[in-house]
Amino acid sequence: MFEKLTGRLADALNRLRGRGVVSPADLQEAMREIRRALLEADVNFKVVKQFVDRVSEKSAGERVLKSLTPGQQIVGIVHEELVALLGGSAEPPDMGGRVPAVWLVAGLQGSGKTTTVAKLARWASARRGRRPLVAACDLQRPAAIDQLEVLARRAGAGFWADRKSADPVEVALSAKAEADRHMFDLLIVDTAGRLHVDDEMMSQLLRIREAVSPRETFLVLDGLSGQDALTVAEEFDRRAGYTSAILTKMDGDSRGGAALSFAGVSGKPIRFLGTGEGVDGLELFDPARMAGRILGMGDIVGLVEKAQDIANVEEAMQLERKLRKAEFTLEDFAGELGKLRRMGPLQDILALLPGKALPPGASVDPSQFVKMEAIISSMTPSERRDPERIDGSRRKRIARGSGTTVRDVNRLLQEFRAMKTMLKRVKKAGRLNSLFRS
Repeated sequence: MFEKLTGRLADALNRLRGRGVVSPADLQEAMREIRRALLEADVNFKVVKQFVDRVSEKSAGERVLKSLTPGQQIVGIVHEELVALLGGSAEPPDMGGRVPAVWLVAGLQGSGKTTTVAKLARWASARRGRRPLVAACDLQRPAAIDQLEVLARRAGAGFWADRKSADPVEVALSAKAEADRHMFDLLIVDTAGRLHVDDEMMSQLLRIREAVSPRETFLVLDGLSGQDALTVAEEFDRRAGYTSAILTKMDGDSRGGAALSFAGVSGKPIRFLGTGEGVDGLELFDPARMAGRILGMGDIVGLVEKAQDIANVEEAMQLERKLRKAEFTLEDFAGELGKLRRMGPLQDILALLPGKALPPGASVDPSQFVKMEAIISSMTPSERRDPERIDGSRRKRIARGSGTTVRDVNRLLQEFRAMKTMLKRVKKAGRLNSLFRS
């Protein structure tokens, strides 16, 4: 996410970092590079101009240029203006009012709208303790109802559809009554994907919205569409109205133009970012955290949230006890590798860490994790518990059984020993308890 933009901005700002003196010419050159980076990221040109003008104005004063750390102060100003550009402060979705709260989801065909409905249900259940019901009001697309039913089951949400009805307004109202009867406290209504130039479909969306009075009307926008998403947003707002946006397919967007342009052009907040096809691939949008990611400052809160999604408290406590007794084995190592894989692509995880864990444009081969797990699976239980007994002949057997080489087996054992050494040092420093309870 935003890899190209992050790399270009880093190049521009690194020329300023650490300098004891930054001249007006240095600042002007950096602003020129930032402008070029944003335009190449497909950010709206008016938004780029306003952004660069604000940063230049705040950075050009004597208080900044003649300070002891002018470069760092300019980076801070860029971060501050990025936060403002992305919407200022995080705004969680509205769940207030009479129960059930209603969320209406709209968007173009192919924007990932139906998948997003299931992701919203999963997020509301896992993050906010809600009991959601999803309603299939997309009666235009073949198999849309079946798709949502499958996704709702994966998300652990209730599902409502009326396969005999041809009126989505009627289905939405019956879903609201169903949610009320069975004590669902959140109703998420899926609607038909529509072109923003389709008068009849836009009128239908408006009728649904007026019928169910949603607390939130989410407009789902394809993050890969760049500035085209802004045209869609403007037309939807003019014809039917919405309260906030959800940007999908953000794991495939290395530029970030839609996210960086949306708030400045529409005046509305981005509520969520969608990544991947799984029902867990949704994160609450936080401008400050996103600005930190874009500038390579990391997002530790986001990393902790990803870990919590796949964590099991009992397993964590059991692992803590093993570490305290120095009983961490290759079986435990394999389990932790599996959890790391479930957190998503490793380059996305590394992007949440401060600094450049990966060079711009670089990627991590997920097959390495598969290879490591295959090697451990080819060991006997006693070898996993006591790797020191794995001699040369055993290494050859393990390599043959896992379809790898002896060198791969040796590398895995070295990395395992290194991890055990690191954990022992953490334990001696007295920080193990705090790590597991933070």
